[in-house]
Amino acid sequence: MHIIDRKHKIYAFSPDNAPVLKVDSGARVVFETTDCYNGQLTSEDSPRSTQDESYANPATGPLYIEDAAPGDTLEVTIESIDLNAYGIMAIGPGSGPAGDFISDEETRFMEITDNTIHFSSSLKLEARPMIGVIGTAPGQASISTIIPDAHGGNMDCREIRAGSKVYLPVNVPGGLLSMGDLHALMGDGEAGGCGVEAGGKVTVQVRVIKNCDFPLPAVVTKDTFMCITSKETLDEAAHCCVNDMHSFLTKAVGMEKKEANMLISAAGHLKVCQIVDPLLTVRMEIQLKHLEAYGYITE
Repeated sequence: MHIIDRKHKIYAFSPDNAPVLKVDSGARVVFETTDCYNGQLTSEDSPRSTQDESYANPATGPLYIEDAAPGDTLEVTIESIDLNAYGIMAIGPGSGPAGDFISDEETRFMEITDNTIHFSSSLKLEARPMIGVIGTAPGQASISTIIPDAHGGNMDCREIRAGSKVYLPVNVPGGLLSMGDLHALMGDGEAGGCGVEAGGKVTVQVRVIKNCDFPLPAVVTKDTFMCITSKETLDEAAHCCVNDMHSFLTKAVGMEKKEANMLISAAGHLKVCQIVDPLLTVRMEIQLKHLEAYGYITE
């Protein structure tokens, strides 16, 4: 088993980042990660404003995958996410839309035991670990790990979890895969500016796919196909994401244009991933059984 230590951090996805490990397609790799605050919040007396934002939201990597060439697709199968023993939430005024309701900051450390988050003395929540940041290097300019875009990045999609497969573009030789920003739990939208942030370990298998016809980034779960889009406004993200799905259904699945329109409207689900990053992220979901009815198999 290959392991990338959490000390190997990046703060921007970039074609200039030197890989810390090279593996063959099909390899299994463990990414050790820190929380999105990069360990800067050490107690409940540490408000979010005390952190150095230039060292926030690190991703571990990058990983170079042999035989990954520009134009290919990288399939990342998430085998497991093992969280640290606690999560952190740090909120304040202006921290997402919910930040409009508070006038001062608060940091809360939450114990995580037996897949249970001890949210408060009154409430325990079931953990649903996910990866907030996962992406490959863009083809040219560097993109901060705080920003989601066509390369992946800070998409904060709660369906990027154990059992899911993430599909990302290969823009540079080796792909240069990095990931981080784990959440023990996060609601769609991340409306308070954070999930239950945690460090931990992610075990994945990476595979290079030639001639993939997915819109990218994409995620496949055991029963759902979804494409993900990040834009400056939710309206723009929604329109682009629907367009991506429609193009996929007509060009790859083989549906007639009007019928694809009807399927999207009748059985497609447009959901908000996050509304708190510099670009806003949505996903469009279609059940795999609907694709299979037209003879399209994602495997």
